[in-house]
Amino acid sequence: MSPRRVVRPLRREEIARATIRCLARDGAGRLTMKQIAREAGVAQGILHYYFADKRAMLVAALETVMADLDRRVLQHARGSRDARVRLRALVRACLATAVTQRELWIVFVEFWGAMMHDAALRRVNADLYARIRRVLAGEVTRGVRAGCFRPVRADHAAALILAVVDGLSLQLTFDPARISAAVAGRIADDALARYLAADAGRSR
Repeated sequence: MSPRRVVRPLRREEIARATIRCLARDGAGRLTMKQIAREAGVAQGILHYYFADKRAMLVAALETVMADLDRRVLQHARGSRDARVRLRALVRACLATAVTQRELWIVFVEFWGAMMHDAALRRVNADLYARIRRVLAGEVTRGVRAGCFRPVRADHAAALILAVVDGLSLQLTFDPARISAAVAGRIADDALARYLAADAGRSR
């Protein structure tokens, strides 16, 4: 394998992670190529070798934090075939990142703000959310088939689960003194258990 094929992905990730640090520290409004280059420890001209523009760097930063979150979530979901256990692990892992890796959620918020005025960024975000909903819907479908969850539309359940995770994670990010990850986890567990419980339909 040539050195170029090894070095290029590593350097690209270094720049993406430098972008994450800049976003978390200073926000998207103050993000500049010069600032990112300084943070990454490279010449500013190097950035254009890996990224077409600042938008591409924002996308790379978002994809990087999503990959970090994916790894964390999958690690917590391994080892069980019980859909309830797996879903709980997925939710808890997402919530924990708001405390242990706060910069991830700050990047999400900064990206959301930027995408409101950029159709291309909105499409990137829509694609990422669709992928997350597919993962959650898969867990819900397995739970319904196993009799752990009541029959529900998996895509609707996925949207609800994602709303719970996003809402609680934002509160953990913005006001960590008011709510802890443990409390947020219990709130999510209770809300989703009530919604997905196999006998929930009988009480309605």
